[in-house]
Amino acid sequence: EVVDAFVKQSVNNCVDVFSIFDAMNDVRNLTTSIKSVKKYKKHAEGTLSYTTSPVHDIPYFVNLAKEMESYGCDTIAIKDMAGLLTPSATKNLVTSLKKSVSLPIHIHSHAKAGLASINLITAVQNGADIIDTCNSSFAEGASHPSTESIIAALEDLGYKTDIDIKKVEENTKHLKVERKKYWLYDSDYTGEDNSDISNQ
Repeated sequence: EVVDAFVKQSVNNCVDVFSIFDAMNDVRNLTTSIKSVKKYKKHAEGTLSYTTSPVHDIPYFVNLAKEMESYGCDTIAIKDMAGLLTPSATKNLVTSLKKSVSLPIHIHSHAKAGLASINLITAVQNGADIIDTCNSSFAEGASHPSTESIIAALEDLGYKTDIDIKKVEENTKHLKVERKKYWLYDSDYTGEDNSDISNQ
């Protein structure tokens, strides 16, 4: 009842897309949220919490995605919250998901280990439909790769983004000033990479 009330109120407050995940990838913990989101005719995104271990292989994530699709999800997201994805893992996972489910694939990768930009480009090259970036004023580190950098890279590779980078850069100037107002709450982990990924 609480989950349903939360989703209903979020919809009333104009939320259209719900990214639904469980840190342990237990799909049973997603079903109530998915049902509520679909009940209110909004977008349910089934989300894979990416990690590495002997059991967290490609078939494991593909099976999860298939379950999420069967429950009515509209998209599948790979949530790389710890920045553990590598280019080869991104390629293998995206291509496997594209072959196994009929839903759009979304990549959400944090930049802490410094590989997220490469992962996003690799994901697009292998069929990913959606990627997450962040304006450079708040990007990198514990955040996402810079929007401006990814636009430039994709355009250079021949992809048409239909995003006016000049307008993004205008926003950047404004946001850099705004960020200074919140220096007291700024994170040491934003804006810097930690390439010591063997310990992450």
